[in-house]
Amino acid sequence: MAKPVHIEFDGAGGAKLSARLDMPAGMPKAFALFAHCFTCSKDLTASRAVATALTKAGIAVLRFDFTGLGGSGGDFVSTNFTMNLGDLKAAAQFLSDNYEAPALLVGHSLGGAAVIAVARDLPSVKAVATIAAPADTSHVAEQFGGKLDEIHEKGEAEVSLADRPFRIRKQFLDDLEAHDIEACAAELKRPFLILHAPTDDVVGIDNATRLFVAAKHPKSFISLDTADHLLSKKEDAAYAANVIAAWAERYIGDGVAAAQGAEEEAMGVEVRETGQGKFQALVKAGPHRLLADEPTAVKGGLGTGPSPYEYLSIALGACTTMTIRMYADFKKLPLDRVTVKVDHEKRHADGAADAMEKEPPIDHFTRKVSLEGELSEEQRQRILQIADRCPVHRTLERGADIDTREEPAT
Repeated sequence: MAKPVHIEFDGAGGAKLSARLDMPAGMPKAFALFAHCFTCSKDLTASRAVATALTKAGIAVLRFDFTGLGGSGGDFVSTNFTMNLGDLKAAAQFLSDNYEAPALLVGHSLGGAAVIAVARDLPSVKAVATIAAPADTSHVAEQFGGKLDEIHEKGEAEVSLADRPFRIRKQFLDDLEAHDIEACAAELKRPFLILHAPTDDVVGIDNATRLFVAAKHPKSFISLDTADHLLSKKEDAAYAANVIAAWAERYIGDGVAAAQGAEEEAMGVEVRETGQGKFQALVKAGPHRLLADEPTAVKGGLGTGPSPYEYLSIALGACTTMTIRMYADFKKLPLDRVTVKVDHEKRHADGAADAMEKEPPIDHFTRKVSLEGELSEEQRQRILQIADRCPVHRTLERGADIDTREEPAT
């Protein structure tokens, strides 16, 4: 798993929401959005486990804290389920604007109800998975116990949830009654995975039954055996997460295969700032999505992707391997594999140390080519000569014209 990206974006109520984007080691197959349980945070055991399993499967995961919870701004007492749905839509829009629209929604407990309710408004979503989700939002009110009468009479009351005090207002209860989660499940029209523990004493197993009956196929149910509601045991959280990852791949598919089967897109590369850190940018090259950044040693760099000069070195190395492969196959040479290492530095033409009195430094690339196979010395030397014919090599040697013009922002 690559280094996580810490993110802030505006929630439905305007508060800054704290989020974390976990990226896989390679190009993401897809992006997922995770919604945590009521009054919890993005850093709960279950949240971390799902992110870990999905990134291992090549799926990037954005998890965030709802307004007023965890590291997010805003006042929890002023929120409600409708605002939670708005926060989810804001998170999906953030992914769409800066990376790629989410293909998978995963929700835990009330977060599960939220992803069921919001999925119909997110056309990019291909599959939905829930863990210990209630079949109706009014179930949350049962956790307020004897405080319900006080909330109705006085307009608000302080309740204890997971040994923490929260102030709940009557508008929160009224808003819960306005949402029909079973109806949303019936209209989901996406592959739906329900995970629930028969021994869950917070959200009973009957909720899973109601959701399963309401939903249309394809739908699946997985029993979490003796797990508790919060999946507090690491082994229970890991099991649920691994099941979701394996199930999701069937519906999300392989991003590489999808890219190969996609209609030909316009040539060209788009690089757009993500707003994270000082330098991070999303690179769009046809159907491919990558990140560019500066290392953490550079102030403001997050180290989440190659630097511009590293991308230039990548271009030279990749073009070299392709050129050599084309030549070796054409000549039917016994070349098993080629590896190219590229280093870049700026040098003064005469190697002088006093840069102030010399011409500007030139870019120097050191290219080391490793050739595997039963090749003769003559064949090896010829291959090294062919490496110098790679198109990127020639572009770097002779230079290029660059035409810069302004384009209206979209």
